[in-house]
Amino acid sequence: MEGQQQFQRKMQSRHLVMLSLGGVIGTGLFLSTGYTIQQAGPFGTILSYLVGALVVYLVMLCLGELSVHMPETGAFHSYAAKYIGPGTGYTVAWLYWLTWTVALGSEFTAAGLLMQRWFPSINVWIWSAVFALMIFLLNAVTVKFFAESEFWFASIKVVAIVIFILLGGAAIVGFIPLTDSSSAPFFTNLTSEGLFPNGAFAVIMTMLAVNFAYSGTELIGVAAGETAEPEKTIPIAIRTTLWRLILFFVGTIVVLSALLPASDSGVLKSPFVAVLERIGLPFAADIMNFVILTAILSAANSGLYAASRMLWSLSNKKTISPIFARVTKKGVPIYAVIFSMLGGTLALFSSIIAPDTVYIILVSISGLAVVVVWMSISASQFFFRRQYIKDGHSVKDLVYRTPFYPLVPIASFVLCLASLVGIAFDPAQRIALYCGIPFILICYGSYYLTTYVKERGEGYAAENQSN
Repeated sequence: MEGQQQFQRKMQSRHLVMLSLGGVIGTGLFLSTGYTIQQAGPFGTILSYLVGALVVYLVMLCLGELSVHMPETGAFHSYAAKYIGPGTGYTVAWLYWLTWTVALGSEFTAAGLLMQRWFPSINVWIWSAVFALMIFLLNAVTVKFFAESEFWFASIKVVAIVIFILLGGAAIVGFIPLTDSSSAPFFTNLTSEGLFPNGAFAVIMTMLAVNFAYSGTELIGVAAGETAEPEKTIPIAIRTTLWRLILFFVGTIVVLSALLPASDSGVLKSPFVAVLERIGLPFAADIMNFVILTAILSAANSGLYAASRMLWSLSNKKTISPIFARVTKKGVPIYAVIFSMLGGTLALFSSIIAPDTVYIILVSISGLAVVVVWMSISASQFFFRRQYIKDGHSVKDLVYRTPFYPLVPIASFVLCLASLVGIAFDPAQRIALYCGIPFILICYGSYYLTTYVKERGEGYAAENQSN
């Protein structure tokens, strides 16, 4: 194993799209959608997901210009360090690493619990360990092997969502008769309780959760350094990922809302199973259990990849131990993968040992982190373009250009900031600010402290040599 080995550009456009979809379509879509519909109402939920998609689209337009011009592994951490400040880059990387390692812990636990349906006599933690080992091996072998496994993992849930939307759509208009012999509902449930049954403010509260539901789209930027022909691949991946996300999220919510009363959506353990049973699909619960299991493992696979690349990026910038920058002959930063998996395991244990203290703090920080990362992407693009022109370059020379500059980066930054301000008015989500802001300050403090100590050490060494 050599430290001088480089990453390999093995990812194609299809891998990049599925990597991004794999990170986004996790347990949130399958398990939390019913609760969201109950809170904001069907119409309000659709509206908030469309606005959320607009925010993501604006952020991705900013990321597109940066990652095509500078296709680096670790992407937005590097951009933030270069165009905002090294302390910001360092903080963004640790926030993003924490987001995915906490997610790993909860995903391995959820996967083990799902297996209880089929194997009730086998302990949950045995399954969690088996899945953790499998995800580790998928990431540790080669980048191509990881990308291919993620492509097929994500494909299963994408196909399942498409089939669900088609079957649901057919039942809505009466092509498929409902098991209770009731007439085709069409879209009467969407507005049966009014456009905003709990008031417009409930929609704003839902939008905060929607931002987190779309998180993972930015994985396109993380993988830029391992993508073949990034100038062609990344723009295609951004376009196709976004319209698919809108189709999947909004299409799913329309089907759920039309076939289930809003009052039932949040009460049911799985609204998906209820819809499939209403359509009359046999083994509905087992089918959805399998789909959700693959969704969780796909998100864990993407998560370990993202976390390890952030560590590599930090090490490559010489802000943490150089051991994490070591890459195998197959192009895998193996020590970064091991450390990230260890972080995920510790998060898993904290969810068992201290669920009301340590774990809730970790989850709160990671929830806030996604929006902060998006803000850093918008700000980085704003400052990059300004510097690029200042250095005498022409905007026409950029292969991929963020349109309507500077409106797009400013709008995306302000919309993300608005969701953070909104958190302050929601007692249930306020803890994200209480935990997240101190963590951000600690990251900044540790960066400047370690830099100061390092510079003092180097100065002391140089002084001794001269003597």
